[in-house]
Amino acid sequence: MCFPGRAFRAVLSRLPPRWHTPPMDQDVRSQIETAIAKSRVLLFMKGTRQAPACGFSGRAVSLLDTLLDTYATVDVLAHPEIREGIKEYSSWPTIPQLYVDGKFIGGTDIVTEMFESGALHEVLGVPKVAPEPPSVTLTERAATAVRGFLGEESEVLLIDIDGSFSPTLSIATPPDKAVVLESRGVRLCVELRAWKRAHGITIDYVETPEGAAFKIDNPNEPARVRPMSPRELDERRKRGEPFRLIDVRTPAEWDLARIAGAELLDADLMAELEELPKDTLLVFQCHHGHRSQRAAEQFPARGFTRVYNLTGGIDAYSQSVDPSVPRY
Repeated sequence: MCFPGRAFRAVLSRLPPRWHTPPMDQDVRSQIETAIAKSRVLLFMKGTRQAPACGFSGRAVSLLDTLLDTYATVDVLAHPEIREGIKEYSSWPTIPQLYVDGKFIGGTDIVTEMFESGALHEVLGVPKVAPEPPSVTLTERAATAVRGFLGEESEVLLIDIDGSFSPTLSIATPPDKAVVLESRGVRLCVELRAWKRAHGITIDYVETPEGAAFKIDNPNEPARVRPMSPRELDERRKRGEPFRLIDVRTPAEWDLARIAGAELLDADLMAELEELPKDTLLVFQCHHGHRSQRAAEQFPARGFTRVYNLTGGIDAYSQSVDPSVPRY
C-alpha cells in the first residue's frame, strides 16, 4: 500500500507509540557530536581504515586515501548504539557516512560522484591533479595469460588498488573514467582512484599451491598484515624457515589445543617481540583468525615488515594440516 506524504504522516500519527522511532539517547548524541567536532574529516564506517568490513566502506576509504594522508574513522560495528544513532542524526539510512568540517557530506555513492567530478577535492581543500598513465609492467608470462582470458576485442585488463593496497584484476570493457595504457601489447585500464597507487607495479603469473595465479608487486605498498594459509605455514616449517608463531587466544583455550611451536602471547612475550629485528617473520594465530588479525595489525605500525595472520586460525589448521590438534 502506498500513501502520499501528507496522508502517511496522518496515519503515522495515529499509530500506537511502539511504532514510533524512540528519540535518540542524549549520551549517544553527545558521543556523535564530540567525534564530529574533534576531527575535520570523519568517516563513520563498518570496520577500520586498515580493515574495512564491507565493500561500501572500503570504497569510501579508498577514495579518501587517494586524497588525504590522515583522517578519522569510527567503527560502528564496535559501537552498535552509534551505528543506529548516526542514521537518525544525519537523517541518512546507510553507512558509511562522511563528515567534513562538521557538515554531513553523504554516503559512498555521493562521495564517489564528488570524487569523479572534483567536488570532493574542493570540499577537502585538496588540489585536483589530472591523472597520468602509471608505469605498469606485465611479465611475458602474465601477458600471455591475459591474452588467453580476453574475449571480445573491446575487453581490457582492469586494475584497481584500494586504499589498503589490496589489488583487484578483472577482464572488462573500459569504464568511462579510467586511465588506459599498454604493456607488452596488452591493453590495460587503471581505475581513476587507483592511478597513483598503481604506479610502478609489476604483474606476474606464477604457480601457487592452489594453482596458477596473478602476482602483483607494488613498490608503493606499505608494510601490512598478509594472510598465510595453514598449508603454507606447514610448508614453511618443513623447509626449516625461521618464524615466530604467536597465539593470541586465552590461557584456557591454550590448554584445550595448541599448534606445535606456537607461543602464547603475554606481557613478557610482547616485550620480547618488540625488541626483535624488524624483518623477523611473525605469524599471528587465534581460534578462527579474527582476534589474531587485530593483534597482528599493531606490528606494521611498530616497523615490522613481515607480519602474517593465519587464515582460519587453529581450527582451519586442525582441519587441513594436523587433525591431532583438538577442535573446540
